[in-house]
Amino acid sequence: MANVLINYVELPATNIEATKKFFTDAFGWSFVDYGPDYVAIQGAGLDGGFYRSELTATTAQGSALVVLYSSALEQAQQDVEKAGGTIVKPIFDFPGGRRFHFTCPSGNEYAVWSES
Repeated sequence: MANVLINYVELPATNIEATKKFFTDAFGWSFVDYGPDYVAIQGAGLDGGFYRSELTATTAQGSALVVLYSSALEQAQQDVEKAGGTIVKPIFDFPGGRRFHFTCPSGNEYAVWSES
């Protein structure tokens, strides 16, 4: 059997510039532009990128959920709100820790979790 690992995640973005600004402001990520319709994510823990699309990724639509980690969950939620994200599920407990869900300016849903 071949050794196959998850290596790269590509996500839709209705507005690439607004999405870049949001993730830079909220989490300090940086980006490398590859033309007007694609940007690679730098410094986020897993390689990936955003591609221009009119579609959004939400769990209500059956999308996979990208879950981010933070050792300071309350601060991360404040940073998301300050950067213009929308909290769709405030911090709640789940087996193994706590998390919240938010949408970015392009309407994609993400979660941030912490063990405490």
